[in-house]
Amino acid sequence: MGAFHEVRLPARLAFGSTGGVERRTEITTLASGFERRSTPWALGRRRYLIGANLRSLDDMAELTAFFEARRGRLYGFRFKDFADFKSCAPGGTPAPDDQALGVGDGARTRFDLTKVYGDVARAIAKPVAGSVRVAVGGVETTAFTVDVATGQVMLASAPGAGALVTAGFLFDTPVRFDTDRIETTLESFEAGRMAAVPLIEVRV
Repeated sequence: MGAFHEVRLPARLAFGSTGGVERRTEITTLASGFERRSTPWALGRRRYLIGANLRSLDDMAELTAFFEARRGRLYGFRFKDFADFKSCAPGGTPAPDDQALGVGDGARTRFDLTKVYGDVARAIAKPVAGSVRVAVGGVETTAFTVDVATGQVMLASAPGAGALVTAGFLFDTPVRFDTDRIETTLESFEAGRMAAVPLIEVRV
């Protein structure tokens, strides 16, 4: 894990961004013509392109300053993926029963935030402060704290054996710049154009 800055890229600098999930699949074609497919990745990795729609010189200067403060690819940061930043559907409102975190055993008090995609569970390490709601056994509780740098929920008391712990939340994706260079073109005294800047998700 590399160094990480707990700062979010200003949302307006990401408007018009493109992105999605990348998987890595290794395919071997056998002599019989059948294929053997495998993956070294348990989870997909997100990639984004930002900055291509910026025209204001002020906005481009702000993105350049943010890039400089992260030392290019050196430091990770928070990024709001507008297509996936909630524990629920994009058009919904997070509720305390959105995602299952685990089952109580009478002793455990720490649970990690996760979001399930089909049968794949993604660890959520960068929840938005103040957005997390938690329920134990279907009853919402406020007796908990959240480490917003790791995504760990700490309950004030251990849930009883068999009690389901659930949560709803907003979250950021931890990313870094995937380039050490930013290019801009001056088109007028007040406007310009910036080449798309790549971001890549980092494991934290």
